[in-house]
Amino acid sequence: MRLCHICFLLLFIVLLQHQGSAQTKTIPGEAAKNSRTAPVKASVSGRISDAGTGEPLPGASVYFADAKTGAITNANGEYTIRNIAAGSYLIEVSFVGYSSITEHIRLSGDLQKDFALWPAVLENEGVTVTGVSTATKIRRTPTPVTIVSKRELTQVTASNLIDALSKNPGVSQVSTGPSISKPVIRGLGYNRVVVLNDGIRQEGQQWGDEHGIEIDEYSVQKVEILKGPASLIYGSDAMAGVINILTNTPAAEGTIKGNVMANYQTNNRLRGFGARLAGNKNGLNWNLYGSFKGAQDYKNKYDGYVFNSKFNEKNLGGYIGYNGSWGYSHVIVSSFDQEPGLIEGDRDELTGKFIREINNNGEAETRIAEDGDFSGIHPDIPRQHIQHFKVAADNRFNVGNGKLSVNLGFQNNKRKEFADVLAPGTPELFFDLNTFTYNLQYHLPDNNKWETAVGITGMQQSNKNKAEEVLIPEYHLFDVGAFVYTQRNYDRFTISGGIRFDNRTVDSKKLEENNETKFEGFTRSFRNVSGSAGISYEAGKATTLKLNIARGFRAPGIAELASNGTHEGTNRYEYGDRHLRSETSLQADIGAEVNTEHLSLNATGFVNTIDHFIFYRKLSGVNGGDSLVNVDGEDITAFTFDQAKALLYGAELYIDIHPHPLDWLHFENTFSYVRGTFNQPIEGVKNIPFIPAARLITQLKVEFLKKGKRISNLSISTELDNTFRQSKAFTAYDTETPTNGYSLWNAFIGADIMHRKKTLFSVFLTGNNLANTAYQNHLSRLKYTAVNNVTGRQGVYNMGRNFSVKINVPLSF
Repeated sequence: MRLCHICFLLLFIVLLQHQGSAQTKTIPGEAAKNSRTAPVKASVSGRISDAGTGEPLPGASVYFADAKTGAITNANGEYTIRNIAAGSYLIEVSFVGYSSITEHIRLSGDLQKDFALWPAVLENEGVTVTGVSTATKIRRTPTPVTIVSKRELTQVTASNLIDALSKNPGVSQVSTGPSISKPVIRGLGYNRVVVLNDGIRQEGQQWGDEHGIEIDEYSVQKVEILKGPASLIYGSDAMAGVINILTNTPAAEGTIKGNVMANYQTNNRLRGFGARLAGNKNGLNWNLYGSFKGAQDYKNKYDGYVFNSKFNEKNLGGYIGYNGSWGYSHVIVSSFDQEPGLIEGDRDELTGKFIREINNNGEAETRIAEDGDFSGIHPDIPRQHIQHFKVAADNRFNVGNGKLSVNLGFQNNKRKEFADVLAPGTPELFFDLNTFTYNLQYHLPDNNKWETAVGITGMQQSNKNKAEEVLIPEYHLFDVGAFVYTQRNYDRFTISGGIRFDNRTVDSKKLEENNETKFEGFTRSFRNVSGSAGISYEAGKATTLKLNIARGFRAPGIAELASNGTHEGTNRYEYGDRHLRSETSLQADIGAEVNTEHLSLNATGFVNTIDHFIFYRKLSGVNGGDSLVNVDGEDITAFTFDQAKALLYGAELYIDIHPHPLDWLHFENTFSYVRGTFNQPIEGVKNIPFIPAARLITQLKVEFLKKGKRISNLSISTELDNTFRQSKAFTAYDTETPTNGYSLWNAFIGADIMHRKKTLFSVFLTGNNLANTAYQNHLSRLKYTAVNNVTGRQGVYNMGRNFSVKINVPLSF
């Protein structure tokens, strides 16, 4: 409790400091008068042009991230943004093919502001809102942040959103086939990564191996990836980092814009369609989007078609809101529906072909899967059906000279698992999870360039089991945290940091089955203090140095505390341990960015020590040896959870060689490496489980016709994606096996088709794994499915050669 008192004392001191500063700058008697007056309205207008030629840039974007408002330049390169509250803002000016400009401006009335953009070698300047109190330049952020734009996502061939993001340095995925992927940041995944969607913490059943994130990739406008502990802003679970997915961005004032996109992939005949339309008139703004995706079973060189890897999903969402001089208020709604197949990998012992279970007149039988069984988009048994509904209120109000952000959200996640061929419509597992999240932040007025925010965030959560089989108990969770965060921008460097206190209470419900207790009832509370401090220093015009130290934490999840059942696909019976302690981490990041006319470099190294790291271990029997649990006549090894001290360290390196004057030529190299060890060996093994292998992606890319009349922004590239052998596996308890390295050859061509200086449509052609290499990713759960007795190979391999075509048609009214 002493730490709690310190946290709130610091919060109180900061508030007093800013209040006192404000009072010294106020004329006596004016404070009360000012508090009764309406917010001062401001506007900004100007012209965006080419810095070299002076020609206007029609269609350039001018955006205020904090105010969630902006404009698009007209045919003369002119823009106007009205009805903004007076104050300090970070303005972002961008145009495809040009270097973005980000600049702090102060609005007190009508401002005329022109910008001149230079053609870009790299569009590496940007604005982030993840892990900071206000919108901040990426170069000014001490923590490592990567921004992935809508166009970059469109150019990647992937079967889901996390698959598309996994090419970024430091990011990988735990996958269970093409439709289910979970993010891993620097070797940590599951409940150690927080996923945000439009400011709302995405809460499904992320503790499970075969559970995805339930977000549609076609709806995404921008993704921000923060690597490293972010518990200061987001509380428990943000120990590895944050993936912030933005789908609803307001259209420019006076416009109605959107797009229609279609995608076809040859390997599994994936068909994807997405559409979006957004408008803004006199501050009333809205957005509506929808998508559909379906795929049959994928194939590779060793397995042929992989039975039951088919899936389908659909999504519908949008928002409506109003932006005024007082702030903004938006209501966001989305409904995601997915049916993925679960790949078991069982095969016929004589032929090595996949088998499927069928209902033969009321009796379950198996037969070899035939050609027709691999087609279609509706999966066989076993399969899942996930429905995720969300409604949220995103608000910001001008209160005095500061700003109050109020973000409230409700989510309902229904996850059903069907595994009985004799009752295909009856779920064997059915989790019904309700989550209410809240985030209240007050952004104090600037005080000598100090930008400070205080906030309270948390959630209330409850889970119900609605099927006969249960793996985790029903529970209630309440989470609350308070923090203070501040940053100061100087001419050449930025310092930032803060402190946070959290309290999480879990109330697990008792359950009896057949007069035996399956789940004991209990209540646990977890309290933690987290914080961070960092500096970003611009050593020169081309060089930025960064250093950040952060303490994060994660309270144990309900599965770790109280599970009691067979975990699908893992061949283990899991027992939770309600005496587990919170994981706590201390991480140091050091980085450097260099951008010259010949070279762009971004290098980051990190060291992360974790106390009470949670992992699986075998449960010992009463008489020694393994503990076995008999389930349906089969003995299954029992596992429980244990804790130990762990160390992770690694590095990410990005180098782009673009020799001037050959600015159209890029030789890009991205390298990621992470190593994880226990402080003491576990069963003779010090390696932490589920650490991705080192990876080097080398790409040669050329870009032409940035202002072409018929064809514009032509990009052609060839790429070698090298994943090294992972020999440092956690082999204790047969948890993991080493994985061989592999190289994948990919190629890409894309361009915008123009007419009268407007884009008619964009087309992107991609070839992945052109050599049809048979490989298994170290973090693929399919690697541990059944052995093929004919070939002797264990598990299922990843996707083989795949060609993709995407067409994106912009809409403007």
